[in-house]
Amino acid sequence: MDRIAAIRALLEDCDQSHVLPDGAQLTDQMLHRLESIEWDSLPALINEHVRTRREGSPANLEPAPHVTVDPEGEGRGVEVLDPAQLQEQGEALLAAGRVAAFAVAGGQGTRLGWHGPKGTFPASPVTGKPLFRLFAEQILAAQKKWGHSIRWYIMTSEANDAATRGFFLDNRCFGLDRRQIMIFPQGMMPALDMRDGKVLLEAPGVPAMSPDGHGGSLKALQRSGALDQMEGRGVDVISYFQVDNPLVQIFDPIFLGLHVDAGHSSGEFTSKMASKLRSDEKVGVFALRDGKPGVVEYSDLSSEELEAVDTSGRLLFRAGNLATHAIGTSFVRRVAGEAPLPWHRADKKVACISPATGQLIHPEEPNAVKLERFVFDAMALAKKPAILEVDRDAHFAPIKNAEGEDSPASSNQLQSDLYGSWLEEAGVKIPRRSDGHVDAVIEISPTTAMTPQDLDSGQLPDAVEPGESLAL
Repeated sequence: MDRIAAIRALLEDCDQSHVLPDGAQLTDQMLHRLESIEWDSLPALINEHVRTRREGSPANLEPAPHVTVDPEGEGRGVEVLDPAQLQEQGEALLAAGRVAAFAVAGGQGTRLGWHGPKGTFPASPVTGKPLFRLFAEQILAAQKKWGHSIRWYIMTSEANDAATRGFFLDNRCFGLDRRQIMIFPQGMMPALDMRDGKVLLEAPGVPAMSPDGHGGSLKALQRSGALDQMEGRGVDVISYFQVDNPLVQIFDPIFLGLHVDAGHSSGEFTSKMASKLRSDEKVGVFALRDGKPGVVEYSDLSSEELEAVDTSGRLLFRAGNLATHAIGTSFVRRVAGEAPLPWHRADKKVACISPATGQLIHPEEPNAVKLERFVFDAMALAKKPAILEVDRDAHFAPIKNAEGEDSPASSNQLQSDLYGSWLEEAGVKIPRRSDGHVDAVIEISPTTAMTPQDLDSGQLPDAVEPGESLAL
């Protein structure tokens, strides 16, 4: 009763008394959910994000500076760094055991027609290995190469946490020691009625909740104890990636070397970018907003900004965000504590009960404001953030949509194209169609080769036939 009374007092203070009506029967689980919400912060958030709505693109927007190791970057006005030096610095970081892998994996495969966590989706072009297995194989290969165990942290959501844990146990953690994997759920936020800011309910006494965004990952690292565990094991660099990209290079020495390069980075927040395919590609871009670096979402750019070009005719805002970052642990601790990330508004359709009738409503139009944080907003808080331009085809083949762009089919082709180019580099004859794509289905496991240089030419065929499937 003391717990219920304390919650009622909080609800009254923030004008949300409807959440817990008189006589409501609460289970311990329901009480725990109510106690997990920071009720005292809601009034200010409602004033800022529900009662007020900001429109238009950000003011004073400029392209964000970045660096590259591509010699041709000089002709584009991009600073070109020495890849050998960065490689050496990154290799030393990995050899010292200072890097941990961190997968943000709270999504479901619903848009793909897949019933389960997105990380369980079959993603490789020949054998259909799930995304989680592809990442596990990268960790296994990295452990063999650098001679020590590497920790893997996985942030799930309330919706897929149990299924993710079960999937790993059913697959015996893909050969990894289960003790080196830590799985924890991200934070949740109540959905708010977009008319008046009242918390929507999925049942009496049960707020409708939604994940707090990938920016909530920094707070989740602290709250779960993962951050303490990392620092206790000598890890000070987090390799952050999202679960939907089978070509992500979790342990990229050049990228990690840039992160710890004092001349170009403060070692707090470093990101990868690649040029957009076209002006209307739906990807966020790195930009300076009022002089501070960050990512501006595609939907926040005006048509003029999307189409703007520089003096060479290239898109002005072309630096696409690949959702791959290196983040310092001490920086995470600061942001999670004293410098929290801003909230963003998203208008969504949320099923909820009617306060008048108590009946469940399935709205046909958006009725709710969901609040979420974006991890790339942390870039503006870093003393000297860095952005590395990479070859998109070697780093990015996302699986987001069931068909068309960023689909399993397009990702499989990109994977085959990359691995076909590796084999060509090793002297294997690869068939190509008139559009330049590899005319075969090719898959190379990270445990076979993490780079083209890792391939054993004695184990390779002389040629791949058109339409052939090859898994190495």
